[in-house]
Amino acid sequence: MKLLLPAIAVALAGSFAAQAATPPDTLVIAQSIDDANSFDPAQGFELTSVQAFTNLYQRLVQPDPQNPVDLQPTLASAWQPGSDNRSLTFTLRDGAKFSSGNPLRPEDVIFSLGRVVKLNLDPSFILTQLGWTKENVDSHLKKIDDSHVQISWTADVSPTYVLSLLAAPVSSIVDEKVAMANAQKNDFGNSWLIAHSAGSGPYQIRKYIPHEVLLLSANASSPAGVPKLKNVLIKNVPEPAARRLLLEQGDADIARNLGADQMASLKGKTDVKPMAVPMASLYYMQFNIDASPALKNPAFWEASRYLFDYKGIADDLLKGQFQVHQSFLPQGFLGALNDNPYTFDPEKAKAILAKAGLKDVSFKLSVSNQPPYLDIAQALQASFARGGVKVQLIPGISTEVATAVKAHQYEATLNAWGADYFDPNTNASAFAYNPEDGSKTLAWRSNWHIPELNKQTLAATAESDKEKRIKLYENMQREVQKNSPYVIGLQARNLIALRANLKGYVQGINPDMVYYSQVSK
Repeated sequence: MKLLLPAIAVALAGSFAAQAATPPDTLVIAQSIDDANSFDPAQGFELTSVQAFTNLYQRLVQPDPQNPVDLQPTLASAWQPGSDNRSLTFTLRDGAKFSSGNPLRPEDVIFSLGRVVKLNLDPSFILTQLGWTKENVDSHLKKIDDSHVQISWTADVSPTYVLSLLAAPVSSIVDEKVAMANAQKNDFGNSWLIAHSAGSGPYQIRKYIPHEVLLLSANASSPAGVPKLKNVLIKNVPEPAARRLLLEQGDADIARNLGADQMASLKGKTDVKPMAVPMASLYYMQFNIDASPALKNPAFWEASRYLFDYKGIADDLLKGQFQVHQSFLPQGFLGALNDNPYTFDPEKAKAILAKAGLKDVSFKLSVSNQPPYLDIAQALQASFARGGVKVQLIPGISTEVATAVKAHQYEATLNAWGADYFDPNTNASAFAYNPEDGSKTLAWRSNWHIPELNKQTLAATAESDKEKRIKLYENMQREVQKNSPYVIGLQARNLIALRANLKGYVQGINPDMVYYSQVSK
C-alpha cells in the first residue's frame, strides 16, 4: 500500500493495522523513541538521537562502516598535522553542500565546533578535553582560506586522538546560515535544532512528533550520495512484543531492541532475519576497596573472577542478550582484548581465599532494581555463595544507586558502562585512570589509586603511532583484568530483526553507527 509523502507521518503515527506491507520507498522501524529529547548534535546524547546523527549530519572524518577502527575522509578530503603536533589543517571536500543547498565553508566548521563548547551541553566534554573553553575556543579554530580550516589545541594529546574526537557525533558539521536564521536568544539555533536538522547527511528531518514518530526524508544533494529509499520512518512502539508482532505482520521492516523471548519466537521463520549486534556496553562488578579489609585484598579480587558465572548468565539466564567479555575495551574497539581467561570455578576461588586467610567474607551489592541488573545480581548472589562468599543484595532506583556509588557509600555494585565516543580512551579513562583531581572515574569510585596506569592512559592519548597505541591499551587491559577491583564479565548485544527482503542495512558497535542510506527492499 503506497502512501504519499506528506501523509506518511500522520498515517503512520496512528495504527499500522490498515497496512499489509510497508511502502516500497520507505524504511519503517519499530522501536521506542521515548528517550529522545534533542536532535541537535551539540546536545543529543540519548540512544534514539545518536542513532539518527550519522544519517542527518556528516563530520570532517568518520569511521568506515565496514571497518570502523579506520577513519575515512568525509567532509574533509585531506588533513595535515602541524609540526608542533598540536594542530590539524583540513582541506574541505570540493562541492559539498548542506540539505539547504548552502555550500560547505570553513565558517561552518568553526561555528559547529565552537557552538558545542559555548553551549556546554551534555556531550561537550568530548571536545573540552582538548583544552577548549568558552573563552578560548575561537582562537583554536581558524579559517586559512575558502577551502582550508585549522584546528589547534593545548592538551597533551596527539592528532590521531583528536581525529577520533572529531569523528564523534558531537563534532557533526552544522549549516551555520540555517542554524543562525533560526536562533533564539543567542542559542546558536539550539531550540530549533531540537526537532529539525541542518546537516549534509543522506537524510533530513521531515517531521518529528515527540513520543510518536520521527520521519526522515532523503537529501538528494548529500555528499554521501542519494539514498536508495526516499524515507525512513521510526515509529514509537514501547513494548518489545508489539515491535516483534509488527515485524512479523510486515508492518515494520526493522524491529529494534527486542528481548530474548521475542528473538526465540522468530527462530525458524523464513521471512525475518534476527541479528545480535555487539554493543559498546560492558557489565561489571566493582568494589569499594575502602569499605572493608577483604574488599581491599587483591586475593579477593582474584577469587571474585572465578565466582562470576559468565556463561551461565550470558547463555542460560539472558539467552543471547550478552556475550562473555572480560576486558575494559569492548569487542570491536581499537586494541580490544577478546580472550576470556577466567571461568566459573568455585573450588579455585575457595583455594585462593583460603591461601589469603580470608574467611566468612561477605559484602553488600548495590544494584538497580530493573532488569537485567537485578537478574544478574541474583545469579551472582548464588554463584558467590558456591564459593563461600555471602552477598546481600541492596536493590534501588538506578539514580539512587548511582548517587550512592559516586558518594562512596557502597561496598560493591553491579553496573554497565557505555562508550561515549569511538576511541579506546573513552573506557581507559574510566577503568584505568584516577588523576586525584576529583574526576569521578570508575577507579575513583573504587578508591583505587593507580599512578602507573594514570601515566599509561595519558601516554596512549599522546601517542600517534597506531601500533604503539594498541600495545599500550593491551597492556592496560591485561593489568586491569588481572589485578583490579573490577570483575568485567559481559558485553551487551543489541537484539534486532529485519524483514528478509531488506538489503544493505549496517549497524555497528557504537550507537551512532547506524546506516540507512544503502538500504533497499
